[in-house]
Amino acid sequence: MIRGIFIGILSIAVIGSGYWGYKEHQEKNAVLIQAENNYQRAFHDLTYRVDQLHDRIGATLAMNSKQSLSPALADVWRITSEAQSDVGQLPLTLLPFNKTEELLAGISDFTYRAAVRDLEKEPLTDEEYKKLKTMYTKSEDIQNELRNVQHLVIENNLRWMDVELALASGQKQADNTIIDGFKTVEKNVEAYSESDFGASFTSMNKTGEGFDKLEGKEISKETAIKIAKTFVQNKVTDLKVTENGEGSSFGFYSVSMHDKENNTDIDMDLTKKGGHPVYLVQNRDIKENVISLNEASNNAREFLNDHGFEDLDLFESAQYDNIGVFSFVSIVDGVRIYPDSIRMKVALDDGQVIGLSARDYLAAHKKREIPKPNISKEEAAKRLNPSLEVQQDRLAIIINELGQEVLCYEFLGTINADTYRIFIDAENGMEEKIEKLKNPEPIFQEV
Repeated sequence: MIRGIFIGILSIAVIGSGYWGYKEHQEKNAVLIQAENNYQRAFHDLTYRVDQLHDRIGATLAMNSKQSLSPALADVWRITSEAQSDVGQLPLTLLPFNKTEELLAGISDFTYRAAVRDLEKEPLTDEEYKKLKTMYTKSEDIQNELRNVQHLVIENNLRWMDVELALASGQKQADNTIIDGFKTVEKNVEAYSESDFGASFTSMNKTGEGFDKLEGKEISKETAIKIAKTFVQNKVTDLKVTENGEGSSFGFYSVSMHDKENNTDIDMDLTKKGGHPVYLVQNRDIKENVISLNEASNNAREFLNDHGFEDLDLFESAQYDNIGVFSFVSIVDGVRIYPDSIRMKVALDDGQVIGLSARDYLAAHKKREIPKPNISKEEAAKRLNPSLEVQQDRLAIIINELGQEVLCYEFLGTINADTYRIFIDAENGMEEKIEKLKNPEPIFQEV
């Protein structure tokens, strides 16, 4: 009888395991099918949009009316942006496809820049028409190769999951038509020079990320440790320093320290050139608030002054639990320089700085000659929504959608219960940027 019970239990276990395995297999297949469907959709959308892109650029070249040209260029920009999004959804991380992405970014930048300007006053030049023709030719090359790949994918029922597997494993599979097709697209695009796009080719070639404007001499590891200690108020032990690995866009030291008083670790990155602080992070439990947000902002400002960051203006402040978060920007001749920004965290229990990010500041900060505005503040204010009740105004330098620094009139005002920050170009009166500031979060209470 015992033997029968044992056999019964074993049978139930075997059947249960089999059923569990079957369900697991089904769920795994469902996930794989969904991923494959997403890849296929993105690929066929990309092929369709490159078709549209080629046709639309061709139609733009045939236009003579300036009234029609701006919407057509804006349409090319829209289609290019959608194509970029499709590329981003494909598993091409391990496949060199950056030249094609740069090409799409170049078309996007050029057409946006041309679409937003007044083509009545500043029509397209012969050089710009030449660039448009180049884009037309390039997009045709991509279109033909993608169509070829699409034909093979449909005819041979090729799967994108196999492409992802091949790229991830690095194995040369028998049929990698899709990979070969995309490599051909990339090779064709490489045949063209980036200079074909001239100065408008900016979005994939951002400057400043390498901190090339930094001042100072190269520092040693020992100096990095000494500098790091000056950014911490309490006594620290167990100091360790490491250099950046290969592939970093700039040289830096990472210093780790232990704060005995707070029993917490502190990490900091410093540039090799000049020993400038890039990040400072201290993760510790913050007790109840003892100081106000205003006092904390004063602490943050004093901390910056003590470490050589001068002429900075508090731009934003917020409180999250027991932490004050602040953003500072440079001030030059009364003009706010938004690209030069530093963000800080201050603990509201003892007022110590527990976080600092100066990466943007180090990348963008330089000596600037502030140009004189071409239009007056009153003229700029006429471009505002009449419903806006202006509370503050000032001059400011911001980065526009094309990645360029532009001098603007900054207006801070309200429409009904909402607050807006609006930037009007001080050169031509164009609306450069509008930001809706966050309203206080409502507090929900349990009923």
